[in-house]
Amino acid sequence: MINTVSVIGLGGIGAAYASRLHDMNPKSIQVIASQERIERYRKQGIAINGMRYDFHYIDPKEKTEPADLVLIAVKYDGLDQAIEDIKHHIGPNTIIMSLMNGISSEEILAHTYGSENILHAMCVAIDALRDGTSIRFTNIGRICFGEKKNATLSPNVQKVKELFDRANIPYEIPEDMQHTMWWKFMINVGVNQTSAVLKAPYKVFQEIQEAHDFMTSAMKEVIVLAEKLGVHLTERDLNKFDRILKEGLSPEGKTSMLQDIEAGRKTEVEFLAGTVCKLGREHNVPTPINDMLFKMIRSLEKMKALN
Repeated sequence: MINTVSVIGLGGIGAAYASRLHDMNPKSIQVIASQERIERYRKQGIAINGMRYDFHYIDPKEKTEPADLVLIAVKYDGLDQAIEDIKHHIGPNTIIMSLMNGISSEEILAHTYGSENILHAMCVAIDALRDGTSIRFTNIGRICFGEKKNATLSPNVQKVKELFDRANIPYEIPEDMQHTMWWKFMINVGVNQTSAVLKAPYKVFQEIQEAHDFMTSAMKEVIVLAEKLGVHLTERDLNKFDRILKEGLSPEGKTSMLQDIEAGRKTEVEFLAGTVCKLGREHNVPTPINDMLFKMIRSLEKMKALN
């Protein structure tokens, strides 16, 4: 049974799911943060859907008992630091789950902590908006998690399932987790990146066919690459996201990459279009849409830095 959870990263996703754990039992969760962030959080509080949350914060340098579960919800440019910062929270039986975008964080974590207790995970259909220390969402979405294959549930998966049931965190345990990870990667490559260059909320992709086609063209490059790697994404996977886009996401909601561009933060384009372009070169698959998106988003980042 999971009794203690350590969370690192209080962006939209981290804060949303941390709030459910806190609502279940404030003593079950602690948030790992630098002393500077802790001081800011304690002074300003974290507002989640208008309610102030005062989590139990812990400096990464502080020695503590290993947690039963560590949730990682940072951006890729913060992953190396997060790997260092969680070290006092990891014991031989600690389950580690990354809620990050992309398809490589589990492999990166395994270099330091081994793969035995790492579960694959990703979030879908959450429409959290972050403004400073205020986070709002109309749909908390769900966490898809598990081992690579889940025909039967491993003890670690069963423990996380029981925790999410107690905490009222929606989840799905796909039988083929690798397919699900690539499906989410395809979504992020499409809607995150095109929303960033168009500076468009979900409404644009729901209502403007040209924008929707632009998004889909980036996704289709991922489908071709996935096939080369033995992951069988199809037109059905595109349609599955379309239903989420039209029925599950707030029209005024914004992707995390658009929020990063608007706030002048570094984006995760290297791990989205950058990964697509790299795999394209390795497997002789043309990726013109993602080549263009990579250059455009890098340009937007540098333009913001000039101002």
